[in-house]
Amino acid sequence: MEELEQWKEQLSHFYNLVMDRLREVPPDQLYAAAAIAIFTTLLLLSLRLFKRAKSNTVVLTGLSGSGKTVIFYQLRDGSTHQGTVTSMEPNEDTFILHSEKTGKGKIKPVHVVDVPGHSRLRPKLDEYLPQAAGIVFVVDALDFLPNCRSASEYLYDLLTKGSVVKKKIPVLILCNKTDKVTAHTKEFIRRQIEKEIDKLRASRSAISAADIANEFSLGIPGEPFSFTQCSNKVTTADASGLTGEISQLEEFIREHVKQ
Repeated sequence: MEELEQWKEQLSHFYNLVMDRLREVPPDQLYAAAAIAIFTTLLLLSLRLFKRAKSNTVVLTGLSGSGKTVIFYQLRDGSTHQGTVTSMEPNEDTFILHSEKTGKGKIKPVHVVDVPGHSRLRPKLDEYLPQAAGIVFVVDALDFLPNCRSASEYLYDLLTKGSVVKKKIPVLILCNKTDKVTAHTKEFIRRQIEKEIDKLRASRSAISAADIANEFSLGIPGEPFSFTQCSNKVTTADASGLTGEISQLEEFIREHVKQ
């Protein structure tokens, strides 16, 4: 009790000293200091909100050979750039979507990053995710089944990253090459990936509770996994990089990169 009383006395003494000093300061200086403090606080908050609102980065990712680079060139140039090979470095550019170049009025450019799908190069993805307004996960709909497990593992790791979960970055699963007769539908691909992720949840949680490879968990315990359980919105769409049919992708981009 004595220590508490001493602490109260010290606090009261400090308060009185501060008030005495403030009384010595002319009122106009106090008002000016308060105005500067308020202005600085509002400015910092505005800059933070402005930075978030102005995000125009869309990240293309997925397994090697899924067609990310062709889609990148279709978005930018409206062509396939025949002869492209598996990317070993990110393709990155800021441009007006090719389909919008003939439009009137002010059009907001999009910053598109095509991140290589090779497992050794995937860490580069973490450099771009914090600035992403949207993520496009490209899947080869023609050769899907042999790669279903690998694609699901990659997507699982992506959806459990802190930078994606905390900011609730929307994800589009883009089923490429759907112009081919033997390509799988986006509904089938979605269901199969959900099933694989459900298996991954069980196997990874059984390995070790101390496993820190994934920052967040997916789904609801005791229930089959569905993308509707994710904190961020996950949708699917069709595309064909070779024919240039990427309208659903462009709709996704413009939904999240506002004019």
